[in-house]
Amino acid sequence: MKNNDNIKVVIADNSAIIRAGITTVLKRLPNYTFSTNEISNLETLQMFLRLHTPEILLINPLILSNNTISAIKKEFPKIKTVAILSSFIDSKTLTDFDDTISIFDETDSIITKMDGLLTKNEEESTDTEQLSYREKEIIACIVKGMTNKAIADKLSISIHTVITHRRNITKKLQIHSAAGLAIYAIVNKIVEIQDIKGGIN
Repeated sequence: MKNNDNIKVVIADNSAIIRAGITTVLKRLPNYTFSTNEISNLETLQMFLRLHTPEILLINPLILSNNTISAIKKEFPKIKTVAILSSFIDSKTLTDFDDTISIFDETDSIITKMDGLLTKNEEESTDTEQLSYREKEIIACIVKGMTNKAIADKLSISIHTVITHRRNITKKLQIHSAAGLAIYAIVNKIVEIQDIKGGIN
């Protein structure tokens, strides 16, 4: 995250005390300035996300109702999501979150988690931004198991151009195996995991 001066954060919880408490803790984080918005219900959250997409969403999983965090992340793939834990939550519910914070966490613990999340987000942005749109298209084709000729036909370019792009991708990412490229593509949301089943041995 390149601009540490105004990181947009949404805090979604039906407890005003919890929302205010997290806002107060975020103000104590060194090196970051947060623009926070507090939201108490799912309907308002969904409207807000479409109008003012934040970098980070801190949300109590209990207010998601029948919705899942994966649905929100699919619609807003750049948002980092943190589960606010105020009571017992099944671990399966938490698998799609980037991290969790508990109302029992010490301030230092929350600061460490948020700092780690922001640092990770910055590293991911640097990686994906260095690839061109065409290179991302070619990565998607590669991890689906397509040959150079099939990629060339699909994208209406020459095989030589495909090979050149592949060489540049390898040089930029320093990834030398199809399996490694598949992991990179999934993590950076270039492809969905179901798109590559059977494509990589």
